[in-house]
Amino acid sequence: MDKYGLIGYPLGHSFSISYFNQKFQDEGIDAVYENYEIPSIDDLNEILDSNPELRGLNVTIPYKEKVIPFLDSISPEARAIGAVNVIRITHEGKNVKLKGYNSDVIGFTQSIEPMLDKKWHKKALILGTGGASKAIDYGLRNLGLETVFVSRYERPETIQYQNITPEVIKEYNVIVNCTPVGMYPKTEECPLLPYEAMDSHTILYDLIYNPDETLFMKRGAQYGAQTKNGLEMLLLQAFSSWEFWHEK
Repeated sequence: MDKYGLIGYPLGHSFSISYFNQKFQDEGIDAVYENYEIPSIDDLNEILDSNPELRGLNVTIPYKEKVIPFLDSISPEARAIGAVNVIRITHEGKNVKLKGYNSDVIGFTQSIEPMLDKKWHKKALILGTGGASKAIDYGLRNLGLETVFVSRYERPETIQYQNITPEVIKEYNVIVNCTPVGMYPKTEECPLLPYEAMDSHTILYDLIYNPDETLFMKRGAQYGAQTKNGLEMLLLQAFSSWEFWHEK
């Protein structure tokens, strides 16, 4: 029986395990998907050694960047982003080969593209500077938007939350939340933005999918903003993972 799985730490909120095991059951695929909660990326080799049936892994926080030195090859897209969230495992004799991909960018661009209107949507704010934000930046640029990262801290080439004025919101009217702010159980929190400057041309996209509607989305919707959570992106990512694992 083939095995697939997820590496990360912690893994309490994993979407993948239920999605893939349901898929295997529904489609009669002789495989199982398991969570591998590893406190250090150095434990990856032990996972591979003790599970020779592994054919693919998903990678989540905090290992999307740390896993790269363990890989034999990496797709051009994942290299440009600097983060990997899908690993294809192949066996060549006694050698195990690992190839890294990034499905974040595919899932995100396919999910947000129908919301964009080239006439109105030219610039985007990306909230957060972690691993996921790099893929979001890559995806938005591919869709032709200018991007700026937003951080709580003074960092090169970022804007700080306290400097986001109503004028900035009007200009950068696509806003993607790549932070955990507002995620269950802290659902009463949201990024500090001048929501009152938003209107029907504002798009708020939240990578969070629990709860379904975050306070970030609710507050924008009060002023007419279009909103979307990260669930569709996850489904599209999962579909992409399967494609990468079975690439000819």
